[in-house]
Amino acid sequence: MTVRRSAAALATTAVLLGVAAPVAVAPVAVAAPSPSPSADLPAGLYGTTDPTYDGVWRQSLAFLAQKIEYVTPSTQSVDWLVGQQCDSGAFTSYRDTSKPCDASTVMDTNATAIAVQALVEINQRREDANNGADWLKSVQNEDGGWGYNPGSPSDANSTSIVIGALARTGVPVNELTTKNGSTPYTALQSLAIACGEKDGGAFAYQPGKKGELTANMDATAASVLGLMGKGIASGTSNAVKDPSCTKGDDLSPEQSAQNGASFLADTLKKQPYLEQAPMPGAEESKPQPDYGNTSDAVVALAASGHADKAKASVAWLQKNGTGWAKQGGPAATAQLILAAHATGADARSFGGVDLVKQLNSMGPSPAATALPSPTPTGPQPSSGTDSDDGGLSLGWLIGIGLLAGTGIGFLLSMRGKKKQP
Repeated sequence: MTVRRSAAALATTAVLLGVAAPVAVAPVAVAAPSPSPSADLPAGLYGTTDPTYDGVWRQSLAFLAQKIEYVTPSTQSVDWLVGQQCDSGAFTSYRDTSKPCDASTVMDTNATAIAVQALVEINQRREDANNGADWLKSVQNEDGGWGYNPGSPSDANSTSIVIGALARTGVPVNELTTKNGSTPYTALQSLAIACGEKDGGAFAYQPGKKGELTANMDATAASVLGLMGKGIASGTSNAVKDPSCTKGDDLSPEQSAQNGASFLADTLKKQPYLEQAPMPGAEESKPQPDYGNTSDAVVALAASGHADKAKASVAWLQKNGTGWAKQGGPAATAQLILAAHATGADARSFGGVDLVKQLNSMGPSPAATALPSPTPTGPQPSSGTDSDDGGLSLGWLIGIGLLAGTGIGFLLSMRGKKKQP
């Protein structure tokens, strides 16, 4: 769910060298300093840094954040994203489109899944989104999950984001059963740490060499969304009672998701932000805040009905996260917008920064925008019909017309409001 340049680089290198990818290391959960800017970036791409490991990811995440703020990305930027897709339906992290996809092309389940989610949410190129979903179904592992690349061991993050993509395209995820009876949900639940044990409720990224499960914040936030069958751009669910950790060997996906939410809520109760996990082999150093993972945890808590447990974290992100987002580029800025939206904060005035304007400036000028910022539970742009012309859907046009009809005074007053969760 986070900016994954380093993880993509490791996974791609492992595939190219013909070695096994690491099985117990989660993707980097922060927007680390980017490679130096490229002087020859393709037209339509968001961001100014080398897109080798995150081009499709940051483009898609930008679209998801723009959609929930009633911004329609340009046709040029949508065409760029779809142009990255192979005929099989798969996406790579980034590829030179002057060369066709072949057996040496490193397919990326994460890039494919987030691109599918983005195309569905902006209500464009649905046939391409369905093609991506079909490819994802074709590379499901026997344990029911997905790895970063086809054939690599299943991990919580990849499985969760694929679930979100399939669910958004209308695929009944619980019916994706393998020959041994496993589903995507059982694959995720196999990575859950039992309540009553150390870090009970949390999820591991992958099992360790001896099958041990180690709590991973990024994997936990992702798994909460995955087990609820939700995509990355999730808003606030109806409030439920305080999260708790339910013991048992036969839990429903929803119960396992609530266990993960309980772990996140308890962790953020101690301090309002999560910390970076140390990289393998790195020297011991003072723990640093993990802005991206904190944003993801906020979204997970809100989506599972516990936006109130994320209030302190949102306040912390407003105070401390805007500089990180600007430096991190489109993906980091989008993560803050998603966190703001999920909890009812104003993304157009988040810690004094207009995140929507900032994101829009990082890519081609949008095809259209609408104000004010929508509420997380209010009307959303329709994704029920396909549209390939890059314009606004009927639902968007009606919404804009209603806004215009209420007068300038209403717009100005609404823009000045701080939405509360």
